[in-house]
Amino acid sequence: MTPLARRRLALFRAHRRGFWSLWIFLALFVFTSAAEFVANDRPLVIHYQGRWYFPVLQDYSGDAFGPDFLPIEADYTDPDLRRTIDAHGWMLWPLIPFSYDTSVKNLSVPSPAPPSWRNGLGTDDQARDVAARVIYGFRISVLFGFTLTALASVIGIAAGAVQGFYGGLTDLLFQRFIEIWSGMPQLYMLIILGSVIAPGFWILLGFLLLFSWMSLTGVVRAEFLRGRNLDYVRAAKALGVSDAAVMWRHILPNAMVAVFSFLPFTLSGSVTVLASLDFLGFGLPPGSPSLGELVAQGKNNLQAPWLGITAFVVLGTLLTLLIFIGEALRDAFDPRKQALESAP
Repeated sequence: MTPLARRRLALFRAHRRGFWSLWIFLALFVFTSAAEFVANDRPLVIHYQGRWYFPVLQDYSGDAFGPDFLPIEADYTDPDLRRTIDAHGWMLWPLIPFSYDTSVKNLSVPSPAPPSWRNGLGTDDQARDVAARVIYGFRISVLFGFTLTALASVIGIAAGAVQGFYGGLTDLLFQRFIEIWSGMPQLYMLIILGSVIAPGFWILLGFLLLFSWMSLTGVVRAEFLRGRNLDYVRAAKALGVSDAAVMWRHILPNAMVAVFSFLPFTLSGSVTVLASLDFLGFGLPPGSPSLGELVAQGKNNLQAPWLGITAFVVLGTLLTLLIFIGEALRDAFDPRKQALESAP
């Protein structure tokens, strides 16, 4: 590890709020990444008549557990199937025996049912376990946010670098294009897109990427406009260093400080945009686990306050952790703090 990397790591650790937020976020992300092993309506392991089955990893037909069941995919919530397996073996269930789309049966009250020992966060208005949907929805929101932020950052940084480094007509044409493109009515275009094709994870990602890349372009452009006139950049160009090498080695590292200052807001915005679209009904397909859909259910079911409270706590916690981590990264890459850290 280089001395610069060690100083950055020390600065990140010194930011206690961001450091512990990173560990909490990683723990939550690892936990939700294994959602199928935490919340599922299939057993993790079945030992039946001396044979081992792993329903969480593989589909089995019902007749695998006796001729009394149909040769279709086994329904492990069927009481008869459960009794048959328990009579000749055993089953190991996940912590939450419901998936995000499982309809909870035999509720003592009409759905949405309040929290209970069976459903820790209650059920929604379609009798689905809220805890299971939160786990799956958290994973989708984080993956969507990070993917959109990463792709948009790469495109935005590249566009801003080209604008700022070359300037002149290149910068002028790029700026006029960005002004026109940013004025496009995104929501209306998304409504038109949703009427033509069914929106999904990748379709939404591609559509939002068309507009999200502009969030960092202005910041990077300003840094490159300033950096291209510095003495060491002029010296590198005079020595015959290629434009790409000058941009990558000499200007971009300094521009990344400004990028990291805005990156937490870009990331949190990428997470909330999916929740917002799901809340409005233009996001993921109906039935998909979504934090935005849970917010909509909380609005539509004021008699079930646990729905709105759960959505608020999960979204608030997620966004708060991301902002704290971003603040720590910004301080770690700030040259002024690195200079103070290395000063005697």
